[in-house]
Amino acid sequence: MAISKALASFILVVILILHLARSDLVMRTMVDDPSSPPLAPPHIDCNRECDRRCKLSSRKNMCKRACGTCCESCNCVPSGTSGHYEECACYANRKTHGGRRKCP
Repeated sequence: MAISKALASFILVVILILHLARSDLVMRTMVDDPSSPPLAPPHIDCNRECDRRCKLSSRKNMCKRACGTCCESCNCVPSGTSGHYEECACYANRKTHGGRRKCP
């Protein structure tokens, strides 16, 4: 009886070690393989996000047009109706020819 418990414990430990070794190998393959495609962030609904962002704007159509362009390029829109540019660096760094912020 004691031998069977020891054998069962030994088998469980071996299975656990093999499982951990396999998962480590899979993770290394995923990290080291340059041919594996990078994980893309989920695509957001730009119309809905820009409606939310521009709802308090005095010039809604222009705000939505600029926001839509920025959203399509950056795939993000900062929270709130203004500011919060730190949430989306791409959105914050886009400038007009005159050097002003392009994205509302």
